[in-house]
Amino acid sequence: MQAGEICYTTHMLKEEIKEVLVKVASDMDIPAENIAVDYPVDPQHGDYTTNVALIAAKKAGKNPRELAEAISKKMQNFELFDKVEVAGPGFINMWIKNEKFAKFLDSLRDSKMHLSPVNSKFSGKRIVVEYTDPNPFKEFHIGHLYSNIVGESITRLLAASGATVWRADYFGDVGMHVAKSIWGLLKNLEDDSLTLEDLSSKKLEERIAYFGKSYSRGATAYEENEEAKEDMKELNFLIFKAAQEIVLPQHNKKPEVNYEQFIKKGKYEYQQIKHIYEVGREWSLAYFEEIYKRLGTKFDGYYPESVTGEYGYEMVTDGLKKGVFVKGEGGAIIFPGSKYGLHERVFINALGLPTYETKDFGNAIAKQIDFPYDQSIIVTGNEINDYFQVVIKALSLLHPEVGEKTKHIGHGMVRLPEGKMSSRTGKILKGEWLLDEAKKYARKLSDSEEVAEEVSVGAIKYALLKNSIGKDVEFNFEESISFAGNSGPYLQYTFARTQSVLSKSKGDPSDKNQKLAQSFIMQPEERDMLRLLARYPEEVSEAANRYAPHILCTYLFDLAQAYNLFYQKLPILKAEDEVRDFRLKITQNTGNVLKMGLGLLGIKAPEKM
Repeated sequence: MQAGEICYTTHMLKEEIKEVLVKVASDMDIPAENIAVDYPVDPQHGDYTTNVALIAAKKAGKNPRELAEAISKKMQNFELFDKVEVAGPGFINMWIKNEKFAKFLDSLRDSKMHLSPVNSKFSGKRIVVEYTDPNPFKEFHIGHLYSNIVGESITRLLAASGATVWRADYFGDVGMHVAKSIWGLLKNLEDDSLTLEDLSSKKLEERIAYFGKSYSRGATAYEENEEAKEDMKELNFLIFKAAQEIVLPQHNKKPEVNYEQFIKKGKYEYQQIKHIYEVGREWSLAYFEEIYKRLGTKFDGYYPESVTGEYGYEMVTDGLKKGVFVKGEGGAIIFPGSKYGLHERVFINALGLPTYETKDFGNAIAKQIDFPYDQSIIVTGNEINDYFQVVIKALSLLHPEVGEKTKHIGHGMVRLPEGKMSSRTGKILKGEWLLDEAKKYARKLSDSEEVAEEVSVGAIKYALLKNSIGKDVEFNFEESISFAGNSGPYLQYTFARTQSVLSKSKGDPSDKNQKLAQSFIMQPEERDMLRLLARYPEEVSEAANRYAPHILCTYLFDLAQAYNLFYQKLPILKAEDEVRDFRLKITQNTGNVLKMGLGLLGIKAPEKM
């Protein structure tokens, strides 16, 4: 077997079965496109199953059960099958001979386990995945954490499926939230008799917490105090101008929007606000990087709203000329979504300034400049699903070659006992708090600080990924950070168990030269393990194709459960030579698959726990 060649897997077995069915079906005038081979939910119903008789019976003018019996009878003549039976109204269940399953394990002796999905639709594609999207001058909350975990896993699944992936981080470094935070910061510094330089001597997390407190104060005052609200509006234009001078040169972009026209002599001195903005933005981005490192994410490109808004402004004004947008009351530029069964949204407000929609427009082009892509995927909370329908529709009308490549994936929310989180009132659940709190629980499972960190992060990631992305998730510490049940630590513990068994064996089973005997009686637990191990490429492919990490989570949990039953029921190290080697090989490759699969979820696999 050549290096990098994919080993014999049950995917290949499925193809062999399909070839048999095509031969049988051709004798019975059944079209090949009607043939599908699947796995039974219950392994007692066979290794594989097909509903070809149910699909073909109507066209053939036959009873499905009778047609299934006729197909089954012909299939019995092929050496591939140990047994073929008809079940229910016309399902055909197949059991494969032990030699075929042993061939799969035997082939692994001659090659490294290479389980990349075959024939992937993503192979050779360039895909940008945008996720996390936190806002400087505010704290990193649990919603950002969830977005990061989902986006990182989807990125890894796509890369494993043959794509070249660009990780993109889009963040709001301008806007009223920044004005609220800086207004609150100035008030808090005054009350606490501090300067920005005093604040800079504190730890980074303390500085960011101070920003969080300042934002809360500013957001509350904005709602309750008309004078404060006007102050923040004044600050907002100063901040936009500061961003043009500080950020745009870093991205080789010239200003398109004239903010200078809105700046008048007021309470605030521009150079002071510019300095606060520059320093605060730098602190915020450094703080985010610490969290990304902890989560195992390293972005390739960063896309601040201060830059994308400038790109988008050009696009929207061009779209107005082309009839994609229309002028609304007061001169605002609007996308007439009702023409397309959507809602209307303002892209340029009455002041002539870009809105969030325009910034997302510009983001599509900014990413394309850095990384010419075949597809752009945007991961956010599902509360803005409708918003993205409008943005992508408008983008598709103005730039079809970009809009048609853009896909939005909305994930659910993390449900909290306290209710909906709010950064305005200060009652938000910080992402760091969840990570740190989980680590306290993980320390009960391990004395090692490193392992406790890997277990806690793994527990959170798995708990948020094991359910369908669109659903809300309720995080439970006791259930999620446990060596029992459907949890990340349970999978990590199972991997560590495989490594413990291997460390106690003498030598590596893959280093032995003799071939596996293919004639000894295989136990049901061994067959179950082979059946599951060889499905890994298809499970990864399915998870990638559907942008659904929970599919891989379910598979890995099934694999871990099957291995632990195998471990409990069958002796491994005390078995006789050939059987011992066979079971060690199963153990070795279970460990390989668990480690690779957990890696695609962004979860580390400690060798000792």
